[in-house]
Amino acid sequence: QVQLVESGGGLVQAGGSLRLSCRASGSIDTINAMAWYRQAPGKQRELVAVITSGDSTNYRDSVKGRFTISRDNAKNSVYLQMNSLKPEDTAVYYCNADVQIFTTRRVYWGQGTQVTVSS
Repeated sequence: QVQLVESGGGLVQAGGSLRLSCRASGSIDTINAMAWYRQAPGKQRELVAVITSGDSTNYRDSVKGRFTISRDNAKNSVYLQMNSLKPEDTAVYYCNADVQIFTTRRVYWGQGTQVTVSS
């Protein structure tokens, strides 16, 4: 059983910063890509940023230059540094990990952490 636990969400004023963390635990052999998604009220969940096992990164256009994704493989963790936050960044943020356990490969999700940006 693999669990992903996020932390670091909260309330911040526009222009402020937050750092989200997500740690995977359980019987893990390898974590391939890790990612952050978000879902605002009444909207579909959308990909924010992804980082591969080789540390290649990709971001949605609206967060490029403001958000930075990183990972610590020794801690099975992924982070999202969010700067210059805007009210439109308000959402529940979810981490996601593509986990390999022996011959089984599966994507796991965290429970989500709320980020609220006030104007």
